Amino acid sequence: MLVVANQKGGVGKTTSTVNVAAGLAQLGQKVLVIDLDPQGNASTALGVEHHRGVPSTYDMLVEGRPLVEVMTECADLPGLWAVPATIDLAGAEIELVSVVAREQRLARAIAAHPLVGSAAEVGDDRFDYVLVDCPPSLGLLTLNALVAGREMFIPIQAEYYALEGLGMLLETVEMVRQHLNPDLVISTILLTMYDARTRLAAGVAEEVRSHFGDQVLKTAVPRSVRVSEAPSYGQTVMTYDPASAGALSYLEAAREIASKGAPA
Repeated sequence: MLVVANQKGGVGKTTSTVNVAAGLAQLGQKVLVIDLDPQGNASTALGVEHHRGVPSTYDMLVEGRPLVEVMTECADLPGLWAVPATIDLAGAEIELVSVVAREQRLARAIAAHPLVGSAAEVGDDRFDYVLVDCPPSLGLLTLNALVAGREMFIPIQAEYYALEGLGMLLETVEMVRQHLNPDLVISTILLTMYDARTRLAAGVAEEVRSHFGDQVLKTAVPRSVRVSEAPSYGQTVMTYDPASAGALSYLEAAREIASKGAPA
């Protein structure tokens, strides 16, 4: 299970979630995306309905509805499922404050799904990957994801401010690891909006690689108009323009993630 998080907005977090998920599905994996961002951008890009009244992550976290009742298959991509986020989720942070074990809600909902677990426990029909798209903040929703997850996937923009704020995220991860989820590891870092023509992008990439080593994927995703356009058509770039540089980069990133496997 990959938790896609970065409290800095505009780093390509949702874009990376949906396109890596689509890439994994195209590589034959069975993938579930859980949209935990009240803006519902991942739901838009995956072409799943997320207006008020649609069964969503809010119903699962606050009302306790089973995960199996709120997920839906994506029409364009066989093997890819999504749990949409509606605007109701914006109030979930406040509503969950008084709930017992409030930071465990997502972990319990996911663990209760019959197709989540190891192949030995669940069989070959299981989900190979669960990706959680977090809101750009370190609130209770993101905390739920960090408690539920095993691996963290951090998209980092190849720009000057990219490493600012990363320190705060790493401190939060360390705190979660100490108190709530000792199994959490940062397994994957993806450089996004990469402009190979600039020395700045190369400098940021070098700094990120020197900090994180093998956790940084070899593939960097370039700035791409096609990647930005795709959600307005209710699609990922993988189906909107499969031959574009952005789609090919995300497919390569998905291939790297799949070949790396789970951390020991």
